[in-house]
Amino acid sequence: MMRLADIGEDALVSRLLAQLPEAPAELLVGPGDDCAVVPFSVSEWQLLKTDAIVEGVHFLPGENRRRVGWKAIARVVSDFAAMGGRPRWFLITVGIPADAAIAPLEELYQGMAHCLQAYGAALVGGETTRVPSQSGLFVSIAATGIVEKSHLLLRSTARRGDMVFVTGRLGGSLAGRHLDIQPRLAEAHWLASRGFATAMMDLSDGMAQDLPRLARASGLGFSVDTNALPCHEGASVAQALRDGEDYELLFTCDPALAEQLLPEWREVFPDTPLTSIGRMVDMAESMHLSGGWDHFAPLSAP
Repeated sequence: MMRLADIGEDALVSRLLAQLPEAPAELLVGPGDDCAVVPFSVSEWQLLKTDAIVEGVHFLPGENRRRVGWKAIARVVSDFAAMGGRPRWFLITVGIPADAAIAPLEELYQGMAHCLQAYGAALVGGETTRVPSQSGLFVSIAATGIVEKSHLLLRSTARRGDMVFVTGRLGGSLAGRHLDIQPRLAEAHWLASRGFATAMMDLSDGMAQDLPRLARASGLGFSVDTNALPCHEGASVAQALRDGEDYELLFTCDPALAEQLLPEWREVFPDTPLTSIGRMVDMAESMHLSGGWDHFAPLSAP
């Protein structure tokens, strides 16, 4: 019998989507990008997003619950940012054993509330449910956001010859940085409003997973100078490629605008590095990257 680990996450998603009926005509963007995009108003699209974090997978049992709560919300904010949008309404489902202590759960909600407030969003409902006593905590989120129609950015709109940029620094998230995500909401809105980005996504699963996804969505390949990757102090190039949970912006830019982009960026965001790491190329010319986070990574051959 075929198992999830035999095919990996991306192949699994493709198989599951094949079981679903054809999407309605009014759907603008469906599965395959950071958010779904649906009609909303004359000037805006609505963004739809779900996400989940699970104890033992996305955080350890002993982690500070306020930081866990912050992470649960910040991951979703980062997805809205990647589309050029802003978060609005959140629904939260928490699964927890009945014999769990109340105080850590209250701390979890304090962390979530802090992040919601920091990024201008609000909790409007949700659900609590019991899980078996031997199970860990999980948090599932459904959220909506808004993006101006002229600011919408997708993974699928990169162009051959575009330069590839990444914000911030990469690698070493496993040391605890993944709990203190700072979504690049202001930076993404600036890129979208100034027209610098041709395509964009956030780096949640590592450069080695996410850049190929952006390239495939755009029908292109990529060429990257891995030695140019901006690494956190103490992090290696391999970690920058594969650790994941950096939540930086990965975007493409017309080379004609790059000379204008860099000095303007430094003026507006002096504390956030912006690094050119490569170019988009034809598929036949593409380099290959491997690794990164995969929930259902294929098993190694014996």
